[in-house]
Amino acid sequence: MGATPNQLSVGQKAEVTWKNVPTQTITAGGVDFAYRELGKHNGGTPVVFLVHLAAVLDNWDPRIMDGIAARHHVIAFDNRGIGASSGSPSNSMEHMADDAITFIQAMGFTQVDLLGFSLGGMVAQEIVLKEPQLVRKMVLAGTGPAGGEGISTVGAVTFYDMLRGLFTGQDAKQFLFFTRTPSGIDAGKAFLERLKERTEDRDKEISVSAFIAQLQALRLWGLKAPADLSVVKQPVLVVNGDDDRMVPTVNSHDLARRLPNSQLIIYPDAGHGGAFQFHADFVRSTLDFLAH
Repeated sequence: MGATPNQLSVGQKAEVTWKNVPTQTITAGGVDFAYRELGKHNGGTPVVFLVHLAAVLDNWDPRIMDGIAARHHVIAFDNRGIGASSGSPSNSMEHMADDAITFIQAMGFTQVDLLGFSLGGMVAQEIVLKEPQLVRKMVLAGTGPAGGEGISTVGAVTFYDMLRGLFTGQDAKQFLFFTRTPSGIDAGKAFLERLKERTEDRDKEISVSAFIAQLQALRLWGLKAPADLSVVKQPVLVVNGDDDRMVPTVNSHDLARRLPNSQLIIYPDAGHGGAFQFHADFVRSTLDFLAH
């Protein structure tokens, strides 16, 4: 009988997934950062996820989180003033990067891989420029460089699609992240269902003030002079759909061209959320990229 509790605990450990992993908190720089981590037993370089505009921990696709955590130690967190994290939200990518660096260092990590989606990919670029020794590899999905085409008007596109969602009774992400073709619409519906899988210990929604601060940061980033990305020697995987309404796909091509050690994946009939629409391929490609 003595083996039974041990067998149970092994079974329970195996069942920890993105939908039930506990939310933890670490305090650094006067901020209580909320975070979740999976796959710690995998060891190796931790993969830190940097989330998109208006997003909290529950906005990460469970298939991507579980897929990467199958082989890597993954960590996602709410930056300062976002979701369950304390403090006032930052209104510039540079400050968001400083906060992210504070969190990463507080976790005791000396080197990480960064996976940044949309706004998170912009924060990732600032991190690697500020603290290059902290970053081993980066995955930049649905994002663009400082001064990139259409980035300063993301707010206008977002509000337009929020209204479209309101008037049609749909989640704005259906319009913002996916194409209006049958496959895009189906992919959007499937993605939104996956985001509902976690039913307990859900994160706090983003506050209006934090959302506005992020829109200010996006506008400033879009108006900023382009950075010299030739100094980024780390391997970078750039991913997007071929029809991104939020951060026009031309920006992904621009990033891949300007980053000297980059790979580019453009998914067909896909929008801003191409990584979510093609999550199985995205996980496979990311695992392959991080492995070498």
